[in-house]
Order: sequence, then C-alpha cells, then structure tokens
Amino acid sequence: MRIACWQAACEAPGLPRFLERLRAVARRAADAGAELLITPEMSVGGYPLRPATLAEAAGPLDGPQCEAVSAIAREFGIALVHGWPESDGPDVYNSARLVDPHGTTLASYRKAHLFGDVDRTWFAPGADGVVQASLGGLTVGLLICYDVEFPEAVRAHALAGTDLLVVPTALMQPWEFIPRTIVPARAFESQLFIAYTNWIGERHGLRFSGLTTVAAPDGTRTVLEAPREDLLITEVDPAVITAARKATPYLTDRRPDLYTP
Repeated sequence: MRIACWQAACEAPGLPRFLERLRAVARRAADAGAELLITPEMSVGGYPLRPATLAEAAGPLDGPQCEAVSAIAREFGIALVHGWPESDGPDVYNSARLVDPHGTTLASYRKAHLFGDVDRTWFAPGADGVVQASLGGLTVGLLICYDVEFPEAVRAHALAGTDLLVVPTALMQPWEFIPRTIVPARAFESQLFIAYTNWIGERHGLRFSGLTTVAAPDGTRTVLEAPREDLLITEVDPAVITAARKATPYLTDRRPDLYTP
C-alpha cells in the first residue's frame, strides 16, 4: 500500500480553511498513487485546542465536521485519517478517525494517554487500547501522539495483528528523539510499520518538531527532515513485515508467563 503523510504547517484555525487545504493535499496524494492519506493530531481545529475553535471543530462521530472530511475522501477516492475534538455528551475526546475511499468510517480512536495540561484541560481519556480496521489488505491500527511512547500500547497492537500503526501527532520541541529513536524502536521491536505524522511551525507558544516518519519493522525509516510543510509518500509492503518477523521473532519468542506480577 502506498501511503501519504501530510506534515502540515500551522495556520490560523478555521474549518473552511482547513478543508480547503485538505482538499488540495488529498488531490496531490491521490495523483501520486497513495491509497491512504494521514494528517496530524487534531487536524480539524488545530493543536493545542482553544475555546474559540472548540465550538466550530467539535462534533460527534457522525457530525458535519467528519462528514466534510468524508466528502473529500469520496471526491478523490482515497482513504483518510484525520483528528478532531469528538464530542460525546458532556465529554470531549482527542480522537482520530479512519475513513475508506468512499468516506465510510472504518475506525475511530480516542487518545488514551493524555499529555499534560495541553490535553487534560480539554479532553477525557479514551478507554479502548486497540482499535483496528482492514484497509487494502492490511490491518490498520490507530494511536495518537503520546500513546506511541508507551511500549505496551504498541505491543498490544502487534499481538492483535496490526500491520500498519497510524499515529497522528503534535510533537513539540525539544523531543525530536521521539521520531528519531523511539518510533523506529517501537516499529522494530513490535514488528510493524508506524506512520508518525506531525505538524510543523509554531502555534500558541508551542513549536512543533516536524520529522514526520514512517518506520519499518526491519529498522529502516523514511523521514521528512526539512522543517517545512510537505507530503511524505512511501510504501507499506507486507513482505517486509513477514521477513522482519522471521529474522527477529520477538512476538513468537516472548515469555509472557514471566512478565505478569
């Protein structure tokens, strides 16, 4: 499967402008042959969230914000992962949604590990550890940003059969070692692909690190090194997963009886 990761530059928030930008990027990704386009954390509304943008960006899974993204997926025939503040009763979640090329929701995930005040001020924690869907012959899983820094979360996906772990993120400076070291290590030790898609630029005093990365289970990775908006297009090959699991069979050599309290 060919995937495209949109390293998006921070701009002034606003749903119409975001949809205009997303439409242009979806066209570009589809023209390049990508089957899946991945956007950063909280791509609808921007990160970190502020009261002025919450009313416009927040909505339920079947709300107009999500439907507007689905329409873009349908227009260009491309699967798409986007983030948004998901409202559910009195709670708001930092969520990510995977839609197929017809705009149909395949999976929706609520960030489980909330990072500091920038998350806890606005969001309730999600309660589902492993959320997956089938797309293009692959099992695609979802985590968000801080979640991937917990090895248990990634290993749970590996044991559940995830081939491609999609991680929209809003990683800030000075934590560039996360995409350079942690993400490739997670992909190698859990024998799956990780698509880690970040913002670039500065917003509300936070400077985002970029370094959008697709890490493979064989220890290789592709990365956007330049600190600018760009589209990272690469292949996710199931044969690489098979070969990696044969060469370093961590999943079959585990001794879970030794790890329990």
